[in-house]
Amino acid sequence: MINQINRKAVRHKKHLRVRKRVSGTATNPRLAVYRSLHHIYAQIIDDTKGITLVSASTLEAPLKGALEKTGNVAAAKQVGLEIGKKAKEKGIAEVVFDRGGTIYHGRVKALAEGAREAGLIF
Repeated sequence: MINQINRKAVRHKKHLRVRKRVSGTATNPRLAVYRSLHHIYAQIIDDTKGITLVSASTLEAPLKGALEKTGNVAAAKQVGLEIGKKAKEKGIAEVVFDRGGTIYHGRVKALAEGAREAGLIF
């Protein structure tokens, strides 16, 4: 009998492994990325207080209307640029990157590059 791999559980285990080492503080908040099949989400989180400081996703009105597709590399880069812009407005310059248990490749990498282009340091 073939055992099917529960990909969600595997990603969750990887994310817990990453979270053991990566934690956001007030001076260096955590840039958390979640990638679904159709969308990508990014949040900047202060883990000491447990609050989200800034968020951006392909579901937000300015991005959703401007993008032809929301589940591709170009959309992820736009989300990265948007979160970087919002972070700069809030006075956030440095973050620690949390890839959320996914591979640093494709859409996750494009989001990170977009955030770096917008001026975030990590």
